[in-house]
Amino acid sequence: MRQATTDRKTKETDIRVAVNLDGGGRYDIATGIGFFDHMLEQLSRHSLIDIDIKAQGDLHIDMHHTVEDVGIALGQAVAEALGDKAGICRYASIALPMDETLTRCALDVSGRPYLVWRIAFARDKVGDMDTELFREFFQAFAQHAGLTLHLETAYGENNHHIAESAFKALARGLRAAIAIDERRAGELPSTKGRLGG
Repeated sequence: MRQATTDRKTKETDIRVAVNLDGGGRYDIATGIGFFDHMLEQLSRHSLIDIDIKAQGDLHIDMHHTVEDVGIALGQAVAEALGDKAGICRYASIALPMDETLTRCALDVSGRPYLVWRIAFARDKVGDMDTELFREFFQAFAQHAGLTLHLETAYGENNHHIAESAFKALARGLRAAIAIDERRAGELPSTKGRLGG
């Protein structure tokens, strides 16, 4: 089973993350940030990755440390659960509609982290969450999961839909990219003989 648990404790946050890449999309998430919890639940449900997150952060200051550190810890857990990545499909690309919004996600589970972010918000907040923090989460997650990740909202008006479509697009992309390709017979999907670096 491709599972992992990560603990991250700093002076700013105390976070525990557990993932099962071959789960059914079950989740138990509590970060203290309502809208962020909702987005992480979408990520779990639509990727079919079981995700448990318990986070305590310095929310009396702001949400930045908690959001970024959850991205770091979740990325580390996914990377650990993937192991050497043998047999995975590796690549995925999806265009995900949500009402008037369309968000595209293309990703490569390459071990070479990179984020291209082409998503803009018309408001400073969605729910109780600062919209500038969405990029911080995706950057931290891509960096520590070892993903080359491109996210772009082609069009959209409702800021809730824009944010949610990004998380759902990542979820569906991950679901496809980390799936085991039976035709690979456990081989690495690379002519280099390794992924990363």
